[in-house]
Amino acid sequence: MITNVRGKIIKIGIDWMDIDLGPIALRINVPNSSISALGKTSDTVTLFTSMQVREDSMTLYGFESDESRASFESLISINGVGPRLGLAVMSMFSVNDLVHAVNTGDQLAFSRVPGVGKKTAGRIILELKGQLAKDFTESELGDSPSEVLEALTALGYSSNEAREAVRLSATESDLPLEERVRAALEHLSG
Repeated sequence: MITNVRGKIIKIGIDWMDIDLGPIALRINVPNSSISALGKTSDTVTLFTSMQVREDSMTLYGFESDESRASFESLISINGVGPRLGLAVMSMFSVNDLVHAVNTGDQLAFSRVPGVGKKTAGRIILELKGQLAKDFTESELGDSPSEVLEALTALGYSSNEAREAVRLSATESDLPLEERVRAALEHLSG
């Protein structure tokens, strides 16, 4: 089992990177939302990997953190969610957003992922609700955005409205909760 890879990026695609390890290079599938954060060609990168062995292939999936890899592996343990769909989910959600969507039962957030229908979204929420809580909690992941989301939804805003307001306000996490909520409310009212 290959659990992490450190090497130089030699080629980048939409959702993959070729990593030079010296005498060999590996193609590693990564969430397309992480491509720019991981680096550019000729940068050295460390990826936390999950090796998936199928009857006709061995594929490596790489992530920028151990939590992202654990989330991916939790996703693909669900019946009907394969590695490609798991990668698509991880491309749409940060780990914190994934935990929040699962904990709040936000089927609409999952339905925006290509290939995830209402039944699959429900299955993901049902099966991950307890599992992600065991693996790590939102507070371990930095609960700043989720606190603001919870405050906005408690005020009657939908989770989509709240998520968009938090994204647009992009306030510093070291500010008091009241300031972060106020900044998000300004985006909702304006």
